[in-house]
Amino acid sequence: MAHGPSRVLSGWFELHQFRPINASFDLCRVLQISGERTKEQEEKKDKWHRVERSSGKFLRRFRLPENAKVDQVKASMENGVLTVTIPKEEVKKPEVKSIEISG
Repeated sequence: MAHGPSRVLSGWFELHQFRPINASFDLCRVLQISGERTKEQEEKKDKWHRVERSSGKFLRRFRLPENAKVDQVKASMENGVLTVTIPKEEVKKPEVKSIEISG
């Protein structure tokens, strides 16, 4: 996840061949993304052709800043790339007041 002075948090994740993909928030403002790749095998009888791919689960967690608008999260999946975008509230700068010093 990219953090910075902008008003949007954005991150992308390459998730080719992972299905299904789950994304959720918990009460502690943690974004959790998980998925599973199932084992794929292919055999052809006329000529030997074998394809094997690894399988397994993944889980990633990202703690979001306090100013993340978790109720406005958007996610999209295109060509195996998951993009998650989270708007941020503008952080108000503290107001500085001068104090008059007598004497």
